[in-house]
Amino acid sequence: MIRIEIFANQSVEEDLLEAFSREQVAKSYTKIPNIYGVGSSGPRMGDAVWPEENFSLVIWCEEDEAKTIKHAVEAVKEKFHDEGIKIFGF
Repeated sequence: MIRIEIFANQSVEEDLLEAFSREQVAKSYTKIPNIYGVGSSGPRMGDAVWPEENFSLVIWCEEDEAKTIKHAVEAVKEKFHDEGIKIFGF
């Protein structure tokens, strides 16, 4: 089993979930809304100065599904390259 963590701007949440649906992956996940922090794409603090927010998805899956999820995330990143989308696998 592989644990995947995805951190992304809330503006791409629907696009990610649609990509997973098309690929028929990530049918079960845990969503953590309203995540604040600073990454390579800048601050996301949910305040008046830095109003954007991130969210996170945690997915447990087999290796084959993890590869498909990674490709789906990369396709969304390509479309929204400035929005800050990160994927980590353990």
